[in-house]
Amino acid sequence: MPNSTPLRLMLVGCGKMGTAMLQGWLDRALIEKAYIIDPNDIPPSLTHDPKVHHITDLSKVDFSKLDMMILAIKPQIMSDICKNIAPHTPENLPILSIAAGQSLDKIGKYFKENQPVIRAMPNTPAAIGKGITAAITNHSVSHETKRKAEAILRGSGDLLWLDNEPLMDSVTALSGSGPAYVFYLIEVMASAGENIGLPKDQAMQLARQTVIGAAALAEIDTSTLACTLREKVTSPNGTTQAALDVLMDGRLQAMFDEALRAAKARSVELSQ
Repeated sequence: MPNSTPLRLMLVGCGKMGTAMLQGWLDRALIEKAYIIDPNDIPPSLTHDPKVHHITDLSKVDFSKLDMMILAIKPQIMSDICKNIAPHTPENLPILSIAAGQSLDKIGKYFKENQPVIRAMPNTPAAIGKGITAAITNHSVSHETKRKAEAILRGSGDLLWLDNEPLMDSVTALSGSGPAYVFYLIEVMASAGENIGLPKDQAMQLARQTVIGAAALAEIDTSTLACTLREKVTSPNGTTQAALDVLMDGRLQAMFDEALRAAKARSVELSQ
C-alpha cells in the first residue's frame, strides 16, 4: 500500500499461514499496529516487533480504531472463536477470513447483520510472497475496504477477485491445495529416478531443482503458455517425447480430474 496510511489490524490465529502473512505485511510496511489473538506463544521474530501486540484480554483493545480483522483459524474452531469475538466487534469493522470452506454467509452470521466480510483463499507460497489468493466480498464491503483488503492480500503474492462464490471451492481444490500436489510430484519424480538407478539423495536433488527451475521459467514470462514451454524442451523423437507419450496418454489427466473433484467436494462439505 505505497504512499498510504499503514493499517491497524487484528489477527485471530497465528499459525503457520497467519504468521507468514503477518511477517509479509510487516516487511512491506503495510501495518502500523497488529494485535494477535492466539492462545499459543507467537514466534520470537514477532514478539520483538514493536508493532505486534499479543493479547489475551479483548477488553484491552479499542476495536473502533481497527481497520480490519483477519480470521486465520481452522474451520473446526471458527464458531467458538467468532462467538467470543463478535460482542466486541463494531458493525462497520471489515472481517477478512482465510479459513477454508467458510462461506461469506456463514462467516457473516457470527457477526452483525451488515458486517463487511471478505473471504479469501491463499496458498502456502504466500509465506515467501509467492502465493496466489482468490477473494470475494459480500454486499457490505465498500470500495475503500476492498482497496485495503487488496493491499493486504497482495502483500503475499498475486490476487484474483471472484464474482461467483461457488468458484471458491474450485479455487481451493486447484491453488489452495495445489502446492501439496507439486511437492508430491517431486516425491514421485525422485522415486522414479531411484527406480532407474540414481542414488536416493541425488534423485531428490535433481527432482527438486528441476521443479524449482521449471517454475522459475514459467514465472519469467507469464504470457507464454505452459504448453509452449513444454514444446520448447521437447525434441521430436527425443527422450522428453518418449516420456510425454506415456504421461499424456490420458491417465494423468484423469487422475488430476479425480483428485480436484475430491478436493472440491470436501471444500463444499466444510462450507455446509
